[in-house]
Amino acid sequence: MLVLEPLVPVDGSLPPGVLAGLTEVYASNPGFHRATGDFPDPGSVTPEQVASSVNAELAHPAAEVLLARDDADGSLAGLAVTLAEHPDPLDPFPWIGLLMVHGGRHRSGLGREIAGLVEERLRARGRDGVRLAVLDSNPGALAFWRTLGYRVIEHREDRQMGRPCSVLHKDLPPGPPRTIGG
Repeated sequence: MLVLEPLVPVDGSLPPGVLAGLTEVYASNPGFHRATGDFPDPGSVTPEQVASSVNAELAHPAAEVLLARDDADGSLAGLAVTLAEHPDPLDPFPWIGLLMVHGGRHRSGLGREIAGLVEERLRARGRDGVRLAVLDSNPGALAFWRTLGYRVIEHREDRQMGRPCSVLHKDLPPGPPRTIGG
C-alpha cells in the first residue's frame, strides 16, 4: 500500500533527504525522458536537473507535488504532480501533470494505485473530473491511462513545447471511496 504525501519546500528548497529519492525515481525512467526530451541525457539524470524540474513544478501556484511512499518502509515509490486548475481559464478541471513510478517497480500495479489515490484526493475536494495530456511519442502511457477509464477528448500540442499529444478526461462521480486495484 502507498500513501501520498504533499511535498512542501523548506525555506524555498526541497526538504533534506527528498532530492536523493526523487533523483533515483527520475533516473530509473530513461525511456520516459527519451520520449519527453525533458532531460538532455536521459541515461544520466542529475540531482541538479531533478531539483530544477521539481522546483519549477512547485513554483506554479496551482501545482501540488505528491510523493508516493510505501507505507511499510517509507521508501519513495513514485510521484504525481497535479494542477488544481489548468492555465486555460475555460478549462474547469484539475489536471495530472505527471505520474512517475520508480523504474524498478514498473508493472507492479503502483501506477494504478497512485492514479487511484490522486483521483480520490481530487474527489474528496469536490472535483467531478480530471484531465491529463499524453505525448503522442508515448503510446505506452496512452494505453495505461485508457485502461484506467480515461478517454481521449482532443488532440493538440502541449502548451510548453508544442509537442503533439492526446488530452484525456475521466469523470470522478461522487460517492464512497472505491477500492484501489479492485
